[in-house]
Order: sequence, then C-alpha cells, then structure tokens
Amino acid sequence: MFLAPGSSLTRWVSVSVRGLRGLSLFSSSESSSNWSKVVSDAEKIVGYPTSFMSLRCLLSDELSNVAMHVRKLVGTQHPLLNTARGFVYDSKNNLQMRGLIVLLLSKAAGPSHAASELLTKDMVSGIYPSQRNLAEITELIHTAFLVHRGIVNLKEWTVSDGPLKDMEFGNKMAVLSGDFLLANACTGLAELNDTKVVELISSAIADLVQGIYYENYYNVEVNPVDTTPWEDQAFLSHGALLAKSCQAAMQLAKHDREAQRLAYLYGKHLSLGHKLNSDLQPFVKSRLGEMTSFSLSAAPVVFHRQIVGKEKWHQQLQEVKHVSHTLLAAVKSEKGVSSAVDLCRYHSNRALEAIQAFPSSEARSALENIASAVNKF
Repeated sequence: MFLAPGSSLTRWVSVSVRGLRGLSLFSSSESSSNWSKVVSDAEKIVGYPTSFMSLRCLLSDELSNVAMHVRKLVGTQHPLLNTARGFVYDSKNNLQMRGLIVLLLSKAAGPSHAASELLTKDMVSGIYPSQRNLAEITELIHTAFLVHRGIVNLKEWTVSDGPLKDMEFGNKMAVLSGDFLLANACTGLAELNDTKVVELISSAIADLVQGIYYENYYNVEVNPVDTTPWEDQAFLSHGALLAKSCQAAMQLAKHDREAQRLAYLYGKHLSLGHKLNSDLQPFVKSRLGEMTSFSLSAAPVVFHRQIVGKEKWHQQLQEVKHVSHTLLAAVKSEKGVSSAVDLCRYHSNRALEAIQAFPSSEARSALENIASAVNKF
C-alpha cells in the first residue's frame, strides 16, 4: 500500500534500514541497556509485558496462515521478513512502546471523579479494561502500518534482493496482512462504544497516511523538506497515533479536557523526541571514516541542508556518489547535529513538563524515566 521513498540515492544511503522504520531506537549497548531497563520496569507497573499485548491477534488462524506463507520469503531481502522477525524477537524493546505508554498514562491518571463506581470496580492494576483494549488497538494500527511500509518498490529490484516472483509475493502478503491487522483494530475500536475515541483514532490513522505520503513526496533533490515541515511530517507519521491514543485513554476514563490535553502533549513530545533520537544515532555513534547508513530525510541532514544552502547541498550530494562517508562527515562538521540534539532535549523536557500535572506514582515515575531516556545518546 505504501511504498518506500523511490529515490535511488535515498535507497543507497539508507539501504540497511529499508523496511525497518521504527523498529529500533538505540544502537549503542549502553543506551540500549538503559532503555531496556526503563521499559522492563515500566511493564511491571502495568501488570504484564506489553510485548504480548497483540498475542491473541497474532495467534489467530488467519495470521498463522500468513506466517506459513511468509516462510517462502526466507533467503530474500524482502523487508516483511525482518518486520515479522521483530514481532517474535524485539531485542531493543521498541515495538510495543505505544501500548505501554497508553497503559502507563491510564494508570498514572487513575479513575476520574466523573467515572461511575461500577466502572471503577472493573479496573485491573489501576487500568480500565477499555484502556487496555485501546492499548492493543494502538499497537495493531502501528504494526499494520509497519507491515504496509515494508512494501518494496519493484522498480528498484536487483537480483541480490531475491527472485522477482518472491518479492512480488512478499508485497502481496504485506498488503493483505497489514489490512487484516488494521481491520481488527477498527473492529476493536467500534467495540469501545465511544464516538470521541473513534474520531480521535480515525484521525490518527488519516495522519499516518498523510505523513507517509509526505515522506514519499519530499525528494531530497527535487522537493527538499525544510525544518518546520519536517517537524510537522514527523508528527504525522510518528507522533499523531501516540498523542491521540493518550488523549483517548483519558476520554475513556471520563477525565476532563485539561487531563486530555496534557496526555496529548506528553504523547506528542515523547514521539518527536523518540524520532529525533533515532535519526541522531548514526551521527553521534559513528566513527570517522566508518561506513554508516542513514536517511537523507533524517533531522540532522534536514537541519544541515538548511544551514549550508541549496547550492552547497547539491554539491555534497554529487560528492557522496563517489566517497561514501563524505556526506556523513559533512553533516557532522556543521551544526545540523547539535541543532537536532537541542530539539530532542526540548521535546524530552516538554514531555516531562506535561506529566508533572498527574499525581505522583510509580506510573508517573516510569513515564518520566521514559521521557528522560530519549534524551540520552
């Protein structure tokens, strides 16, 4: 359904991350260890590991059949295979993060004064069943879009990717399995029986589609994206789902508009900080002369392009075709990286500010730790 950006230069520079957007955040062992501990501690607070939240759906007969067909892709470079592998073994603890945040915020906010006493009796570990269902729905939507984004642009197919018929089959499986997950999410959404929540999550799905469209539209040579549109685009494709799911969790518990607004802001700023941290990894961890893949639409590159100007940027693009690490070194030599780091810290701090209004608790502390973790490189 959604193709990866078609620019051959973009594909060459970021070839190792094709089909894996959003599956990993930290590349260094120290940062990864810290992040894993933060996530593990947070999962204990909400009652169970969120890596198994979608287990009922993933073990259904329909997806078991899909899994059998995906085995045919073994030996190819189709990104659907890597996405499926991430569902089984997510070593960096990022795949189910959205659901975890929704559950933590639900627990941190607790029951509202407007909630009925009967509804409060249904709470498990301080979380309403409807909020747990919302967390699963959020993960299903995110997973569906991950699968859809793994569709290969067959115009760029090479023999090393695997047999063409297998790559075509992989694309069909990505479309069908992604649609299946999205259909399940929509069914679960309707069962929540809250029109405002349906409206919020539906608009988040629309934002995701729009964000992915912008990613494909903004070609680094023809239609370069500026700083402000980059932030808007990053919110649409990486932040809208979490921000609106956090707001929806407050709505399900009958919290007032202010609580919903703060939950939305936390989700928004955490998502943008998460994206910036991910974009920064190749630039803050790579060594001089080392071959490192990165996206030309990453935040440090966007800021660098704005600093050096259009003419010098095109010159650097020509040089990168001959010397692989030249562009990485050029970006690191300017203020693009430091600007991205500053923006990451800004969003981390804004997320921390938003969560301070919630009552002090283990859940709030976990949310603070997660917001602080995206600020570490």
